[in-house]
Amino acid sequence: MVCPDIRGQRSTQDPESRLEEARGLAQAIGIVVADAFILPVRVVRPGTLFGEGQIERIGATCEQEQAELVIVDGALSAIQQRNLEEKLRRKVIDRTGLILEIFGERAATAEGRLQVELAHLDYQQSRLVRSWTHLERQRGGFGFLGGPGETQIEADRRLIRARMGKLRRELEQVRKTRALHRARRGRAPWPVIALVGYTNAGKSTLFNRMTGAEVMAEDLLFATLDPTMRAIALPGVEKAILSDTVGFISDLPTQLVAAFRATLEEVTAADVICHVRDIANPDSAMQKQEVLDVLSDLGVIEGEGADPAMPILELWNKWDLLPAERAEDLQALADADPDILPISAVTGAGIDALLDRLSFVLTSGARRHSILLPAGDGARIAWLHAHGEVLADDDAGEGETGPQRRIEVRLTEKELGRFEALN
Repeated sequence: MVCPDIRGQRSTQDPESRLEEARGLAQAIGIVVADAFILPVRVVRPGTLFGEGQIERIGATCEQEQAELVIVDGALSAIQQRNLEEKLRRKVIDRTGLILEIFGERAATAEGRLQVELAHLDYQQSRLVRSWTHLERQRGGFGFLGGPGETQIEADRRLIRARMGKLRRELEQVRKTRALHRARRGRAPWPVIALVGYTNAGKSTLFNRMTGAEVMAEDLLFATLDPTMRAIALPGVEKAILSDTVGFISDLPTQLVAAFRATLEEVTAADVICHVRDIANPDSAMQKQEVLDVLSDLGVIEGEGADPAMPILELWNKWDLLPAERAEDLQALADADPDILPISAVTGAGIDALLDRLSFVLTSGARRHSILLPAGDGARIAWLHAHGEVLADDDAGEGETGPQRRIEVRLTEKELGRFEALN
């Protein structure tokens, strides 16, 4: 594994942190990393990225360690990838290819598989030149597979484009279905809480702790790729929906940012966002900024179209892994901000305080409303009792449609909107 440190190229992480993250990505799909090192690149070679001496060093290490695969933690052009494979006589993949492999192995739902295939095809269509001996052949003939003189590579690219078009249409249908589900949840009484955070921050472990579910939660990057939802109970809130989402990562391939946008759109429909941070990670501040950048791109925070009322709780997870002195310093910061909560998803520390805070956030801003309903409208009367703070429920005499009841109830604006949608 090689991490190129390119002169003049700005990065949110130092080379050592990038290399360690790349090692974690490789281990996430069972790759045994025989050796990993940083190579400074003063001048980028258009054909190979690295200089001849550096390529010789990589080749010698491969021979010594009997490595079958070379991972370059950076972006390689199709030509660079092909040339490196020819010189090293080994398969070479870049960071994008590695992440695509992980996503391809982990995607479990039909939507996830569609997104992964689309991202793979987008990545592959520019790399059809790569050491495929049959691609230079021409073929004649007739029919939809290609006219006379069309090269195999042109036909392959055309087939890929056709497949990508079909996948985009299927994904658009998935997005419409997901939007319908969101609209249905919007009319339903249950508030939605979305867990977001950098990959391996502990979101799925926290999800399991809060719901009693058994979502895959391991010390691996991208252990969760498909959104999962479960109902939870909160103090003063009969039911809420907790959503576990895909983790964010620095330099996520552009193909995946586009392909997984539908998955992340779940966040935009949430009532509360819980930003889970691995507070024990030395790069926690950088990871936080990466997450905030993605949320900003989705229009959840800052910028035009953002929801200024969207509450965000910052959960400082893995608190149990902090040294005592560091924990003491951070505790002072957390005490000054009620929306920062130190927790440990593994030990359960701080979870009760989190549930109380979620309950407070979801019920704060409630105003008193006087609602007149037919006495026989048991469904909406029950809804108000279940999801609002009913202050009075009295007989209001006869109305045009029969006996009526007047209910004095405290509801938030969102709850009032949900109630009105029941009509």
